Amino acid sequence: MSDNFSRPVSGGIELPASTICHIGANIPNLMEWALKRGEGRLGSGGALLVKTGKFTGRSPKNKYIVETDEPIWRDANQSMSHESFETLWQDISAYLAGREIFVQDLVAGADPNCQVHIRVATEFAWHSLFIRHLLRDIKCDRRADYLIIDCPNFIPEPKRHGCNSESVVAINFEKRAVIIAGTGYAGEIKKSVFTIMNRILPEQGVMSMHCSANHTQGDPDDTAIFFGLSGTGKTTLSSVSGRVLIGDDEHGWSSQGVFNIEGGCYAKTFNLDPEAEPEIYGATSKFGTIIENMGFDSETCELDFSDSSITENTRCAYPIDSIPHSSASGMAGPAKHVFMLTCDAFGVLPPIARLTADQAIYHFLSGFTAKVAGTEQGISDPTPVFSACFGHPFLPLHPKIYGDLLRKRIEKNQSQCWLVNTGWSGGGYGVGQRMPIGFTRALLAAALNGRLDQAGFTREDVFGLQIPIAATGVPHHLLLPKRSWQDQLAYDHSAGRVKSLFAENFRQFTPFFEDIHRSTKL
Repeated sequence: MSDNFSRPVSGGIELPASTICHIGANIPNLMEWALKRGEGRLGSGGALLVKTGKFTGRSPKNKYIVETDEPIWRDANQSMSHESFETLWQDISAYLAGREIFVQDLVAGADPNCQVHIRVATEFAWHSLFIRHLLRDIKCDRRADYLIIDCPNFIPEPKRHGCNSESVVAINFEKRAVIIAGTGYAGEIKKSVFTIMNRILPEQGVMSMHCSANHTQGDPDDTAIFFGLSGTGKTTLSSVSGRVLIGDDEHGWSSQGVFNIEGGCYAKTFNLDPEAEPEIYGATSKFGTIIENMGFDSETCELDFSDSSITENTRCAYPIDSIPHSSASGMAGPAKHVFMLTCDAFGVLPPIARLTADQAIYHFLSGFTAKVAGTEQGISDPTPVFSACFGHPFLPLHPKIYGDLLRKRIEKNQSQCWLVNTGWSGGGYGVGQRMPIGFTRALLAAALNGRLDQAGFTREDVFGLQIPIAATGVPHHLLLPKRSWQDQLAYDHSAGRVKSLFAENFRQFTPFFEDIHRSTKL
């Protein structure tokens, strides 16, 4: 459908009247547009093969929140002046005048009580297809709450537009508008929506979470959530047979239960193993799936999952129903199990440990992991980091707010909490080995069905963690990290260093969580 479309969102921002809008195009039409416009190739099975250009990951240093009287956590969010945003918007408007764009009216939030209507206007047809996969169809005709304008080919001018480089993501909560320019990485659109939800949901007493979620097949009240940054296994570990996938990345937790913010999945594909990850692998060959930055045979268009010539952050985007046993409603009961995934590049954290409620909040606020190569611009090797709430770049509010909400949810529902290391064992990066996914799956299954509780736990001395004594299918020496190291003194040195890093990082939260600081003794 083609038409002029300038109806404003609630904040008053309007698309230029002369813009030629293709409104609500479906998957086949968007595929046709993308191929006709030379935005990608048709891959084997009907996937769309695209390249994102210079940017193959998010660029947190190019993200801004416009100045506002509302409380914004400025430690995580650069400020942009009203004047710079207005100049950027006027220049974008002039750029779009007379051009073709693709408009989707979608919602974030499976729970009807927590939905936000998002209008997304994109310069690329494949970006429109991407966000159509990632958000949910709207069921009513009403004014949009937020407008996202995505123009990869518009190159910002740092001095003129008040930004650091020739790309920008500018979020204006007062205008209820987001401008994305100068980057072809579609993930910026989805994470802008997540930032909006992280601002809105806590006002409703709803915990917004950077996590995947699933529940036992036939029992939507047996819910598990998996916190973690990109590369820690959120998507892989939640997409398993025998459990229903609620969502792979972003969720809310209300007094009623857990719900998916999105309607699709955005999975990493580098070295994707068809045996270990059959559900995701199967989705890569479905019609309409978007494959980003992956190598492929120029004649047959067969995918090369081991090709990292462009980036290791190769990804695929697809509707959630591409995964067998996924949830149609995107809703389930409160979380009975809360898993916190970390990719420990030091190799000193156990593959699984049971946490007290205080330890769970400590590790949630700490968000210790490693940025895996390619996830962000400039990251070439795994780098240990702390990312508050496992989502520092997406938090418009102080972590205290999210920490308090999570503690209330855990205590009210008596959720069992776990720390899971999907990173290294037997030594740090370059010495040890990454934990085999089969072992991680076995440990998660044992936690979910209660077998770890039956086996009993022992307390390790460095981090005060409760570690299972035994787990079927997992070598005994892997359960307690020090046993897996040949050089015991090297382990002591690395573990002591990581403990010091935890303590140093948590000082920023001690004034708000003194009781947790005392109880964890880290």
